[in-house]
Amino acid sequence: MLMGLGPLVLAFMLGLGLIPPTLAQNNYRYNHFLSQHYDAQPSGRNGRYCDTMMARRRLTKPCKDINTFIHDTKNNIKAICDNNGEPYKETFRISKSRFQVTTCKHAGGSPKPPCRYRATRGFRNIVVGCENGWPVHLDESIFRP
Repeated sequence: MLMGLGPLVLAFMLGLGLIPPTLAQNNYRYNHFLSQHYDAQPSGRNGRYCDTMMARRRLTKPCKDINTFIHDTKNNIKAICDNNGEPYKETFRISKSRFQVTTCKHAGGSPKPPCRYRATRGFRNIVVGCENGWPVHLDESIFRP
């Protein structure tokens, strides 16, 4: 019986070696994207919100100049890479619908903590970079409140 399992185990192990490494890489990049830009149910959405969220997400060593939090479902954000987005420039996609967002801008001063931020709330289309159907980058240069 053990002899019969040998080829099956070998085939399984070889199959694992053939899984593209980009799958794991994209999951990491997607999770990193979420940790920097996703907050489904924000509270406050003011300067204090930004100060707290930027510190909580470890974006304050040094103080990040600008960061946008998207307040929607993961599925709706991911859909920009599919049917809720259109090609934008060469490598990005712009959402067809507007998203509720909070953009946190560093208030100036030292780039070292404690960091202070100003919040801008609004609804806007967002631009993301996608890899294999997953959002992995938010383009902060596109800002239309």
